[in-house]
Amino acid sequence: MSIWVNECMSDKKNKKEVKALEKELKELEEKIESLEGEKAELFDKLQRVSADYANFQKRAPKQIAEAIAYEKEIIVKSLLPAMDNFEHTLEKAGSAESIEAVLKGVQIIYDQMLDMLKSHNAEKINALGEKFDPNLHQAIMQKEDVRKEDGIVLEVFQAGYKLNGRVIRPAKVIVNKLSEQQSNEETEENTEGQ
Repeated sequence: MSIWVNECMSDKKNKKEVKALEKELKELEEKIESLEGEKAELFDKLQRVSADYANFQKRAPKQIAEAIAYEKEIIVKSLLPAMDNFEHTLEKAGSAESIEAVLKGVQIIYDQMLDMLKSHNAEKINALGEKFDPNLHQAIMQKEDVRKEDGIVLEVFQAGYKLNGRVIRPAKVIVNKLSEQQSNEETEENTEGQ
C-alpha cells in the first residue's frame, strides 16, 4: 500500500510538474510569436528605411545640382543690367564727343556692380589708409612715406573681397615701411605726446 500511495503522490507531483511545464511551454510559444511579430515589423521598417535612403542618395545629387544651377541663374541675371550698360557705354564711346560721357558710364556700371555684389552678401575690403592686416591684406611691396605711419596701406594694387564676412580674396597692397631711424623718431614723438 505504501508503494501505491507513493506512486499516487508521485503521479500528482508529476502531473503538477507536467502542468507547470505545459504552462511554461505555452508562455514560451506566446513569447516566440510575439518576438516573431516584432522581428517582422522591424524588418519591414528596415526595408522602408533602406528604400528611403536609396531614394535619398539618388535624389540628393540632383537637388544639389538644381540648387547650384538656380544660384548661378540668379547671379547671371543680376549681372545682365551691368552688361546692358556696358553695351550702351561702348556704343556711345565711338560717337561720344567727350571722354567724360564714357567715364561717367563706366562709373555707373562700377557702382552697379558693387551693388550687385552687396546683394549677394559680398563686400569690398577697405584697405587704403588702413593699418596692414594679414587677415585682409596681402603685401606685394613696401614703400617708404615719412608722412604716413609705419604699417599703413599706401596703395591698393588689387581690391579684396569678403563673402558673408569671410575673405574670398585678400586685397593686394603696398605697405608703408619706415626706416628704423624714422620708426624710432615716430615712437619718441608718440611717447612725448602722452
